Order: sequence, then structure tokens, then C-alpha cells
Amino acid sequence: MSDEFGSALGLVGAKFNYGLPPVAHPDAGQRARFLQSLHLEDLALACGCALGREAAWQRFLRLYRAPLTQAAIAITGAAALGQELADSLYSELYGLRQVDGVRRSPLSSYSGRGSLLGWLRTTLAQRYVDHYRRTRRETSIDSLDVAPAPTPMPSPVPAELMQLADGVTRTLQGLPPEDRFLLSSYFLDRQTLLQIARTLGVHEATVSRRIKRLAADLRKQLLGNLRSSGLSEDAADQALGTDPRDIEINLRGLLQNSQAASFSDQKASSPAALSEKS
Repeated sequence: MSDEFGSALGLVGAKFNYGLPPVAHPDAGQRARFLQSLHLEDLALACGCALGREAAWQRFLRLYRAPLTQAAIAITGAAALGQELADSLYSELYGLRQVDGVRRSPLSSYSGRGSLLGWLRTTLAQRYVDHYRRTRRETSIDSLDVAPAPTPMPSPVPAELMQLADGVTRTLQGLPPEDRFLLSSYFLDRQTLLQIARTLGVHEATVSRRIKRLAADLRKQLLGNLRSSGLSEDAADQALGTDPRDIEINLRGLLQNSQAASFSDQKASSPAALSEKS
């Protein structure tokens, strides 16, 4: 399996030129950084499934069968149709189709640049669209009373990922310590509103309002930073849909860097300050 996985990594690297422009010649360090940025565990699982490894398929079904069935039901709007769609995708992924006598699985095309679950959901939605195009050609898909399938988002190019990482860094570095504490506690540490409110000595409704307003303000600031870096308005808005795991950035480090000392100095006045901001 290690040899096959090494070959898969080589194919992915060659396909995307290790994240560099086509004319560039990546050195060993650039190749290593690109490969480290991939979802390696997901890619290894997809590779094992594409090769027909039983242990890989058992793990795949344990991790993804339930969420994909739920996604299929949400897309189709019906439990029976959703189950049928999910089952057909499993059969296709297992590689029942053969080309020149060799079993082919769509999982072999997964590159690891985004999460495997995201790739599977996009594939599921596309198969649903394909199904109706084949079976109901006389009916426009826009007129069907079904839940719309999500439009697959194009993968950002490496240059845009760098601009996005820089924009996020500049935006978060400009936040005061208390705002960093709120974001870190709620989104990274998964604390409840009540837990955060008890820490700050305010009502949880105050924390809720502040987090919602802070999230909206951050989006505006980030869009502004992305546009100032050269992205168009549409490109900047599209970049915000990027999977956070696709950009090389330490969110926890940004939110907690130099936070502890600064926040402890302000803790006595935090409730009043938070109330004013809310």
C-alpha cells in the first residue's frame, strides 16, 4: 500500500505542479510543503478504497455512509430517493464499472486538496443532476420540485490561497484581545455561550450578540483586505468559501498569540467593555 500511496502522491503533485505555476520547477522543499498541505489521511483512505482494500472500505463506510445518506436525503427531499441515490454512489465508488477489463473507481480522482467528505458531497450532488438529465429529459430540471443541488466551488489557485491566508492573518492580527478571546473560545474551544458569559461575568445573550456582530464585522474586514490585495469583488467573495484546511494558517496561534497577558490585564473591565460593544 505504501508504494501505491507514494505513486498517488506523485500523481497529485505532478498534476498541480506542487502548487506552483506551470512553468515553475519546484525544489524538494516546495514539493514537501505542498504534499504536507494535502489531506493525507483522506487521500490514503481514498487510495486504499480505489485499490479495493477491504479494510479501507470498512473504514470508509463507517465514517461516511451515514453522513452521505443524510446528504442524499437532503438533496432529493425524499428518504427513499435519497437512499437510492446514496446506494448508487456507493456502487460507483466501489468501482463496478470496468474499463479495458480493469475496475475503475471515481475515488482515484480525489486529489486530497479538499476534505474527502466535501468531495463526496459534491460528487453526490452532481450524480443527482446527471440522474435527472438522463431520466427526465422532457422536464427542465429548474422546474422540478426538489431541493437544489449545491454548485461545486472551483478550487482556489495557489496564489489566491496565499492572498487569503495573508488577508485572514492581517484581519485577525488587528483584533483587540477580547475579540480574539471570544472567537477562540466559541469557534476553536467549542465553549458554550453560558461558559463564556460566566468567564466574563456578563449575560449569555450579550455574548451571543457580540459574537454575531463580530463575525459580520470580520467578514467585511476580510473582504476589504482581500480586495486591497488585488482580488476582484467576486474572487474575494468566492475565496471566503474555501475550506479552512486548504490554507496554511494557524488560526489558534493567531487568536491566542499575546492574548493571555493582554486579556488578563483587561479582565476587570471586560464586562463593561463587552456590554458597550454589544
